[in-house]
Amino acid sequence: MTREEYRRLKRMKEKEQRRREREAWEAARGPMDLPFLMLAMMLLGIGLIMLLSASFPSAQADPDVGYDALYYFKRQAGFAGLGVFAMLWMSKINYHRFEGPAKWILRISFVLLVLVLIPGVGITRNHATRWLGIPGVQAGQFQPSEVAKLGIIIYFAQSISSKREKMKTWREGFLPHIVILLAAVLLIGKEPHLSGAILIFGIGAAMMVVGGIHWGWIAAGLASVGTAGYVVLFTDFMEKVVKYNASRITVWRDPFGGTPEFQRDQAWQTIQSLITVGSGGLLGVGLGKSRQKFMFLPEEHNDFIFAVVFEELGLVGATLIMALFAMLIIRGFWLAIHARDRFGSLLVVGVTTQIALQTFLNIAVVTNLIPNTGISLPFFSYGGTALAIQLVEVGIVLSVSRQIKAPKAG
Repeated sequence: MTREEYRRLKRMKEKEQRRREREAWEAARGPMDLPFLMLAMMLLGIGLIMLLSASFPSAQADPDVGYDALYYFKRQAGFAGLGVFAMLWMSKINYHRFEGPAKWILRISFVLLVLVLIPGVGITRNHATRWLGIPGVQAGQFQPSEVAKLGIIIYFAQSISSKREKMKTWREGFLPHIVILLAAVLLIGKEPHLSGAILIFGIGAAMMVVGGIHWGWIAAGLASVGTAGYVVLFTDFMEKVVKYNASRITVWRDPFGGTPEFQRDQAWQTIQSLITVGSGGLLGVGLGKSRQKFMFLPEEHNDFIFAVVFEELGLVGATLIMALFAMLIIRGFWLAIHARDRFGSLLVVGVTTQIALQTFLNIAVVTNLIPNTGISLPFFSYGGTALAIQLVEVGIVLSVSRQIKAPKAG
């Protein structure tokens, strides 16, 4: 048998396998998981309310949006509506349909990541080139890194689920996946987009661990991450060698130190975030009554929206929202454990890991637990593309959940 005949036979077998899986899925399809759906919708609803509260002062003072106090809210609500429609549609289709085009989804993701780095193609804002679309028209812009997250999740789920025991090998298991992961991290880091690179790496690494890579590589990875974290955070490596984002490390160590110019320029965002968080006290100043959102706290409707949550709803309200996130994440991993097959389980692990990492990193930045990485909060932060893709991912999880009661595949 020639190589071409072998490949043709393999494709025919894979096609037949997918056909049988689709038939089995249709026969055993049940209701979507209501706890996961309700938690996601509660967070979306609260997020839209908090976005309206946090964004109207800056929108009302911005000539670029026509001094429209509801500008950010209306755009976010529009994307939320589209996202919910896409989520419900996604929940009703067989998630195995993603297995076939998984490689193409990944390739498209990489093409977009390369395009954004080409001078004149990518759109630059705030010294970072992260967007594609129509220059000057925010409604037509999106971040390829958001597409790349979904691309990595789908491709890794397909690849890892098909290799099974081969994941323990170096050549077929560890090497191809780590190369793809590092390539994505490098491209996103070049934008520069540190938080996006961290998320992509964390999602891929978690899926590789769940997929069954050798424990020795897990130990080596943890040791490498720990060593790199210590070098970056507690030495002068960033300042003397890399000379990139060194000021963020300095601010994280002591935002209230240094000269008045340092506090006003480099540490301003972190200082204002801490003041905003502390101003809320136990019960908060009241919904809509934040004072810091009136041009004191930068990015109050985006990366630092949870600081406004702390101020308006207090520690009690913020804790309740964090509890909702925790329940959503726990429910997601529960669905992953009980998924009917390996592919579905890995899809849910990828989506849930993304939500967990983004939530933890955002709240950690807002409270200065870690240096500022510019990371958004799922369902809360302003960003139409990100919100729509998050809801699509929720739909994928719901699609997997519809097979929970079916007999587990071998």
